[in-house]
Amino acid sequence: MARRSSAPDFIEALARGLDVIKAFEPHHPSMTLSALATRANLARPTTHRILLTLAELGYVRATDFGFSLTPKVLELSLAFVQSAGLWDAARPHMERLVAQTNESTSIVQLDGCDIVYVARVAVPKVVALNVHIGTRFPALQTALGQVILADLQPDELEQTLAQPSRSGVTPRWLPDSTERDEALKQVREQGWALADGWLAMGIRSVAVPLRGASGRVIAAMNVNTNAAETPVEKLLGEYLPLLRETADLISHELRLVQSMPIVVTGS
Repeated sequence: MARRSSAPDFIEALARGLDVIKAFEPHHPSMTLSALATRANLARPTTHRILLTLAELGYVRATDFGFSLTPKVLELSLAFVQSAGLWDAARPHMERLVAQTNESTSIVQLDGCDIVYVARVAVPKVVALNVHIGTRFPALQTALGQVILADLQPDELEQTLAQPSRSGVTPRWLPDSTERDEALKQVREQGWALADGWLAMGIRSVAVPLRGASGRVIAAMNVNTNAAETPVEKLLGEYLPLLRETADLISHELRLVQSMPIVVTGS
């Protein structure tokens, strides 16, 4: 594989290690060496050495079917969430919202054309899709994703949605550009998004933005429900006001955290 950067400080081995981690597919938790090498676009010997290194560090384990990631990989995303102050600011408010609604709530951020879950407080209910920290879905077909996409400039939006999804999920709603732009315009004007079975049958959710110190949307937060149990009228009439209030509190705390000066200590 050709070197991807000519920068003198670029570490190709690290980039290849990340390629191998990202090669694991959502619906194929265990993959063979050959499959991983193909998906990462690396030679088999190189892929094998990387896998052995990741296994030594605890991020990968060998299985009867090849190799699989371990839960330790979540530490990488958790480090980001904690460093950004997002979880510390959001957790008590999310827990209060769940107590008020008896429904799950999550926070996501945009990664390419996908959303990635970075915080979640769940209640034990049967839903069509399993969600945990690190789960990714196509952004356009979720209320959470639409809230973030609606804040992008037109050129940013096109560049974002031109990227291939790495979620492994085929959504039910596949709009053309006109329908997509109309939907995002409505989200932008009303300040929230509703998704009703767009990603998978039976999933109904409403989402609102979380804004940073600059005023731009840095994440989105939702209330997720089972469509068979919660009508749209209840979701918008009862849960949306609580969600917006919660998001405002979290956004306020995030802005305070981001505005705090960074103190560097040393000898």
